[in-house]
Amino acid sequence: MIRLIALRILEMIPILWIIVTLVFFTIRLAPGGPFDAERNVSPEVLESLNAYYHLDAPLYRQYLDYMRDLVHGDLGPSFKNASWSVNELIALGSPVSFELGIYALAVALLIGLTAGIIASMKPNTAQDHIPMSLAMLGICVPTFVLGPLLALVFSLWLGWLPVAGWEGPQHKILPSMTLGAAYAAYIARLTRGGMLEILAQDFIRTARAKGLSRARVVLRHALRGGLQPVVSFLGPAVAGLLTGSFVVETIFQIPGLGRFFVQAAFNRDYTMIMGMVLFYAVLILCFNLAVDVIQAWLDPRLRRQG
Repeated sequence: MIRLIALRILEMIPILWIIVTLVFFTIRLAPGGPFDAERNVSPEVLESLNAYYHLDAPLYRQYLDYMRDLVHGDLGPSFKNASWSVNELIALGSPVSFELGIYALAVALLIGLTAGIIASMKPNTAQDHIPMSLAMLGICVPTFVLGPLLALVFSLWLGWLPVAGWEGPQHKILPSMTLGAAYAAYIARLTRGGMLEILAQDFIRTARAKGLSRARVVLRHALRGGLQPVVSFLGPAVAGLLTGSFVVETIFQIPGLGRFFVQAAFNRDYTMIMGMVLFYAVLILCFNLAVDVIQAWLDPRLRRQG
């Protein structure tokens, strides 16, 4: 297990270097700059700004300077938030985005696992068709459609929940439901498929022949193997929850990382874009590592292969 984790960590280093290099040169070679929208700035002031942020240096020198600072954990200053560094802005918005992602993941797992297990108990019946039809509906409806619909119904029409903000528990229900609904649908279908495959195995027939109850057979014997597809999906799912939160944070006016990333993209804030991409890349790789470890724990064959 230790060897598996060590190999995965070593694989992260070249991946992160490739991501940083590609993003750095892509945004630098794109037309425009971070101060082009400043209409009231004289050419002399614009030249001073470029010199202050070292944007007048050759591109290779900017790249080497950025990589040197990155090794020391410095993501640089934000061009559009002069009194803030990228590290400080990420530290400011990441707790809210993490909290939203955790709530959405909890919603997805709770609804998805329950629906998938229920559907697998009686395949090709109404108990199977109804939750799977709802799951297909959840996959087809994107978050930028589902979010306004939920806000319209539960906030404007019924008045049960607030439409925006991130203050009390009632503010967190609609964003979590919006973000977690699509992934709940995927998890439900994966759970159903995995459970159907495990429930057809010989050891399940043996457990039933011993007179064990259906709940004990499912929860004690079938669930661990049936969740393998779900565990494999959790890595991309968490990545989707984090990146998809940009849309949800914008819809419900949540003060998370989404607003910083959107503003940085519009304002050509090079360092903020780089810092956000690198931050999410590290998170996604760490979540993928956690998924590999969980899979190896569930399936000893993977530990031997690793």
